[in-house]
Amino acid sequence: MQLINIDNNGSDNIMTPSDTRIYLASGSPRRRELLEQLGVHLERIHADIDESVLPGENAVAYTERLAREKAAAGWAVVQNCGLPSRPLLSADTTVVLEGEIFGKPADAADAARMLRAFSGRSHQVVTSVAVRQDERVELRTSITEVHFRVLSDSDIQRYIDSGEPFDKAGAYGIQGLAAVFIDHIAGSYTGVMGLPMFETAELLGLFGHSFP
Repeated sequence: MQLINIDNNGSDNIMTPSDTRIYLASGSPRRRELLEQLGVHLERIHADIDESVLPGENAVAYTERLAREKAAAGWAVVQNCGLPSRPLLSADTTVVLEGEIFGKPADAADAARMLRAFSGRSHQVVTSVAVRQDERVELRTSITEVHFRVLSDSDIQRYIDSGEPFDKAGAYGIQGLAAVFIDHIAGSYTGVMGLPMFETAELLGLFGHSFP
């Protein structure tokens, strides 16, 4: 685990009875935006882990393991920096098709390979969310079925040329230009974005947060 930095946007470390602040062990702007939609104030903690898939590991086991490991790495930063005890949220998202895990594409050719694999077919997006405070860890997993329309080579090339696929598991973002590729989903839209709101609110509720 490598400590990079702590970003608290200038907030102090004084807790109040109505404090809704948490630590977010993720650099994803989408996760940050979704938490802020819930009215959660956060301090972002950056910590790296090895995200390699283990031999024989399925998608759910993979995302749940990484969510726990990210929470542990983030909590180590909290302890090492002497920060107050607050809930820390971490998450991991991956895409799976017929047992194959599709992470972030290595390059344009890899992105094209992924998008061709999804063309005209359904795949699953798996997102696991962990919340940790002290030694307590709670975890939830969301699985969403996503069906793509048939993509032409020009569809794929234009999307790759946009630059959007390269920081996203499965080489696409449902909230971006790839929305026009998606015929329908069964499950959580925000889970495909990277943070399922239902499961996240449920988890934070276990740590004393309440939502409308």
